[in-house]
Amino acid sequence: RSLSPPAMTSLRPFAAADLFRFNNINLDLLTETYNVSFYLQYLGTWPEYCHMAVGPHGRPMGYILGKAESFPSEKDSWHGHVTAVTVAPEARRLGLATQLMRILEHTSEHSDNCFFVDLFVRESNKVAVDMYKRMGYSIYRQVIGYYSGEEDAYDMRKALPRDVDKRSIIPLPKPVYPSDLD
Repeated sequence: RSLSPPAMTSLRPFAAADLFRFNNINLDLLTETYNVSFYLQYLGTWPEYCHMAVGPHGRPMGYILGKAESFPSEKDSWHGHVTAVTVAPEARRLGLATQLMRILEHTSEHSDNCFFVDLFVRESNKVAVDMYKRMGYSIYRQVIGYYSGEEDAYDMRKALPRDVDKRSIIPLPKPVYPSDLD
């Protein structure tokens, strides 16, 4: 599978200066927006998990923020986590989100030897849920009221080669609440 972006777009590491240029991407109802210190923490701690897609005139077209982490209560839980992946409305359906996800998956597998990659997605965001399923993700659990207590989320996971038996993606039998999350 190719890690190259669609024609006329380049993928590069996310830089702190991008925070002043990405409003066209973040001004979207489905995109979680964070404060500047949150983004800077990710850029300083997990720079290899943060990338930007830039159009031919330097306009930001999408980005991904992620990290590597584990759950203290779960054995073999070292994983890559997608904190945010979003694409500007005018650049959707071109495969940018898929390319950004592949970079994070590649880093999780080859640099950090993770067991799986996980992410949270709004249950109502059918387009994103379907895209993740096409990429090999499955619903691990439903999280009741994850988004400000108003909307449920799916915790979706994709096993990586280190998880030979795919134990990390065995779905939980019942929904959980945000307070149940590690």
